[in-house]
Amino acid sequence: MLSITGQYLARYRQLGTGSGAEALLPVTGAQRRFVLVRSLDPAGRPDLVPMFFAFPHGTVDVERLTAAGNRLAARHAVLRARPVVVRGTPVLRPEQPDVPVTRVPCGPGETAAAALRRALGDWTPQGSPLRMFLTQDDAHTGDETLAVVLDHSACDGRSPARIVEELGAAYAEGTDAEGPSPAETAAELAAYREAVLLQLDAEDRATSASAMAYWGERLRAVCDQAPARPERPAAGTLPSGSAELQLPSSAGSVPFPDLLDACRAAARVLYGPGHAVPLGYPWGGRPSGAAPVLGCFLNTVVFPAATGHSPAAEVTADAWWDDLDRADTPFDAVVHAARAAGSAWTGRLDGLLTVDDARRRPPLRLGGVAGREIQVDGRAVRGPFAVSVTQGSALRLRMVWDRAVLDDHTAEHAFAALADSVRASCAAT
Repeated sequence: MLSITGQYLARYRQLGTGSGAEALLPVTGAQRRFVLVRSLDPAGRPDLVPMFFAFPHGTVDVERLTAAGNRLAARHAVLRARPVVVRGTPVLRPEQPDVPVTRVPCGPGETAAAALRRALGDWTPQGSPLRMFLTQDDAHTGDETLAVVLDHSACDGRSPARIVEELGAAYAEGTDAEGPSPAETAAELAAYREAVLLQLDAEDRATSASAMAYWGERLRAVCDQAPARPERPAAGTLPSGSAELQLPSSAGSVPFPDLLDACRAAARVLYGPGHAVPLGYPWGGRPSGAAPVLGCFLNTVVFPAATGHSPAAEVTADAWWDDLDRADTPFDAVVHAARAAGSAWTGRLDGLLTVDDARRRPPLRLGGVAGREIQVDGRAVRGPFAVSVTQGSALRLRMVWDRAVLDDHTAEHAFAALADSVRASCAAT
């Protein structure tokens, strides 16, 4: 019997006989996960990856930035493609580059952050997967803030740094620079299609009977844990809360299994003991032989965070290494394996963990001016809580939570538990 990925590959290849099928691009298992997540969201919201940069007022030339964005999309199929369903098969259809740069005016008494939250909240799934928004803060700094925003289905873990670098280079070329030739466009399309097919072949091989049995047993006890709060947040309250802590660089990097245990400590505070909370984290890379195209290739691996007594660090590490041996099994197949083993898990994640290295993130340079990357808090978040760890000159811990699910008091106690666990790990190493 064909795996979920095998069934998708068969359906995609059958599209090859249809009119115009040469332009249709396949989607990876990671992209299928975003389709699943969106289907579980009553509002059908997309997952967005925004980056915010503050520039001195007057730095950004909108016409020049629009031209740069369109040249960038012309070079990368995934930045100009639209998700469509053809004969029941999800695919991407490349279109002409159309990357909008929208000026977002601040309303009376509204800050730039509030204006950008409003703009991102109005994002519609139709349209370019890469969009930019520009606004100006009024009396505080005089800076203008540029948001470079990607639909996550077009963005893997390596994409943001590369997009920032290439967008700055395209901006430096000016408005009259030529885009890629038809031959270059055709070659890029072929490279993207081949890279995704290599990824899908790897995912199909990773959906073996032994892998499905492993994930079924590993996630048998997992179940959704975060019902909506009985009391809704007060009117006017931002949709999400956040907490942040910066540790000195002497803390160094924290072993990934220790970060999973820290998230387990937070989950214990949020959901109580005796549960197996589904936490997700991105993992993986390009398949062997694939061109370095932009796209979505990192799989989401599920960690069953048991909130009882914490196991010894080596126990978590051993289980994590076993998980990584099967990390290519696509998310939808993992959910199927868990449910077949008796879990009532729907596939919703109750926590997310991402780890980034700030030293690999270049600043966005426009016209020779380096933008200062900033955070815009209070945005709608996907999932009850998400933890991000940024390594660099310092170790920065950050947690955001959905206020429709978690109250601030409990979430702040959970962040304190997470921070204490990370500090203990740093002290031990």
